[in-house]
Amino acid sequence: MKSYKIVVYVPEAAGEAVRSAIGEAGAGRIGNYDNCSFTVKGIGRFRPLAGANPTIGTVGKLEAVEEDRIETVCAEDKLKAVIKAIRAVHPYEEPAIDVYPIEVVE
Repeated sequence: MKSYKIVVYVPEAAGEAVRSAIGEAGAGRIGNYDNCSFTVKGIGRFRPLAGANPTIGTVGKLEAVEEDRIETVCAEDKLKAVIKAIRAVHPYEEPAIDVYPIEVVE
């Protein structure tokens, strides 16, 4: 079955909620383990534009936020549910979510 790497950026305070949601939705399964993920700390930068309703920051002002970059793996049949779970708990109006296909090399 095809699998994917999911990467999502989230404010540190919401990191645990996102990790929990992706695990409950079926991501992070590797062999006989579940809820597998990797987190890196960093600074996210953005400027909300006119029409935005930012959770953090002010329209028109550049913002910098301490964020977690959360990476996990996901089987194709769980992908839509995992993305939906991320969006349900993520505090941002427009969460940054990257999805990459994983190539199996033998």
